[in-house]
Amino acid sequence: MQMVNLTPAKVKGMPSPRRVLWVLGLVALFLSGAHAQSPTAGEYQLKAAFLFNFAKFVEWPPSSFSDASAPLRICVLGRDPFGEELRNITKEKIVNGRKLEVTQVLDLQVARTCHILFIASSETARLKQIFESLRGTDALTVGDTKGFIEQGGMINFVLENSRVQFEVNRKAAEQGGLKISSKLLSVARLVVG
Repeated sequence: MQMVNLTPAKVKGMPSPRRVLWVLGLVALFLSGAHAQSPTAGEYQLKAAFLFNFAKFVEWPPSSFSDASAPLRICVLGRDPFGEELRNITKEKIVNGRKLEVTQVLDLQVARTCHILFIASSETARLKQIFESLRGTDALTVGDTKGFIEQGGMINFVLENSRVQFEVNRKAAEQGGLKISSKLLSVARLVVG
């Protein structure tokens, strides 16, 4: 078996869309072993990795942060399906000069302060209320329930042939003041709006 040396210098030399695919592919390869142990655990490990990577490819308005040292907040609203995975993946990581902070929230007022808000399937019945409450914020809303982007969510995870993919509602993101990189859009299963 031949070992390939993929040092950061070589990754930096790759064209940007290939780098996105390379990172996501590496994460999928790394987590594929966990998927064999437990489909749900592996699925949410992969979704946690995607959430971390979304932070790299979304631009928030400067007014989203109280100051230059404010963290980028990744929040889970409702019953947390990630366990410690999301915290482990983001631990001591910095994206665009900002530390990442992972928080579970139950209150919609607190959810308004999040930069990435994963809305758990436990909250499906009140999605309309959640989106109304978030109006005027610049939270990137992410879910994994059927009809999520049609109801106003920005990114929705879908399972297709046992693979985690995602759909993007670009119009909802733009209305929230967010700019989603074309690199991220190019690897989405579906882009609407």
